[in-house]
Amino acid sequence: MYVIEYVLGLLIVLVTIVSVLFILVLPREPQGLEKLTLIVNKSVHYSFVALSRLARTYESKDSVLAPTAPVALIAQLLFWAASLVLGFALMLMHTTHSFVHGLTQALTSLFTVGAIHSGGVHNTALDIAAGATWVVIVALQIAYLPSLYNSFSRREALVTMLESRAGSPAWGPELLARHQLVGINDALPQLYADWEQWSAEVTESHTTYPVLLLFRSPEPWLNWIVGLLAVLDAGAMQLALNPTTAPSQTRLCLRMGFTLFNRLAGSLGFPVDPDPDPDGGIMLQYEEFASAVDNLAGYGFPMERSAEEAWPHFRGWRINYESSAYRLADAFTAPPAPWSGTRRHLRAGVVEPKRPPHRAPAGIAKFASERPEVVNPPRDRETRTWLPSRRKPT
Repeated sequence: MYVIEYVLGLLIVLVTIVSVLFILVLPREPQGLEKLTLIVNKSVHYSFVALSRLARTYESKDSVLAPTAPVALIAQLLFWAASLVLGFALMLMHTTHSFVHGLTQALTSLFTVGAIHSGGVHNTALDIAAGATWVVIVALQIAYLPSLYNSFSRREALVTMLESRAGSPAWGPELLARHQLVGINDALPQLYADWEQWSAEVTESHTTYPVLLLFRSPEPWLNWIVGLLAVLDAGAMQLALNPTTAPSQTRLCLRMGFTLFNRLAGSLGFPVDPDPDPDGGIMLQYEEFASAVDNLAGYGFPMERSAEEAWPHFRGWRINYESSAYRLADAFTAPPAPWSGTRRHLRAGVVEPKRPPHRAPAGIAKFASERPEVVNPPRDRETRTWLPSRRKPT
């Protein structure tokens, strides 16, 4: 009697335990049944994104989205609790002969470590099993939090350092321009090496613990997606403009960077082309690239190629990561930086990084160029960030 209910309840409990082990213990990308927990994270994320539509400015949207990750962690724990209560309630029906009584007994057993039973004839073995299982899950969740916040801190340290190098929000051409303006181009090789190592760490941590994707930077205009995109664009521009003098670390950083973008996009279900055609079209237009090259030339950045000569090479690098980067930036409402695609949930257009004024003692010439914040209207023709434009450069 109640055999089917018992077997179904046992399956629910086992699936829940397996899901917990894969999410909290096993350092691998979630696969199969353990992806059920990711549905909870996505549901929480979509709820906060919908709520953020009420905000008018990007800063207020960022404030609304900031609690997404903590709420997702709580919802994840509640989902496991609800699954265990349902599973054990079905298993207890063979003694309680009532789903309501089984549900009551499962609830009291789960949250009192099996010390209390209520609702019909008790089952000591299942009462203890329910309580012990919940204690282990809570202990694992507590141990799980330091790993999450350590990974978050390591991710954000380099992103924060990038603010003085690439602006806020970060932009690839601005990174090269600032290094040229203050004469520290020799620091670029180390920057690329640091971001290669950073990309490897983020790839491992964010595919193993997907909830990290929901953690936003403490400052609204700082963002790890936009930051990495800026570094990759700077590296691609340097390789395209200076093929013989660009540091060797640039290629390594680019390859690890687009590996990170593509693996994360793939883990979220976005289509990723593992071997794109280097002659294929990208969303960034040649005119935008040429304008950035002209600005760099005005700052004295050394160049071996013209914008027209460098464009096919830059496009060949950018096609490896542009689509995935744009999808992630749009999905997680990253700051609307230049060259980062459109945002479906933002009303404003692109915001360029503001360059701080150069302060110098009297008698020392100041830099003539200061870049103000500029807001451009959204482009009507770019309705979907992941469809590349097929326009060829003139």
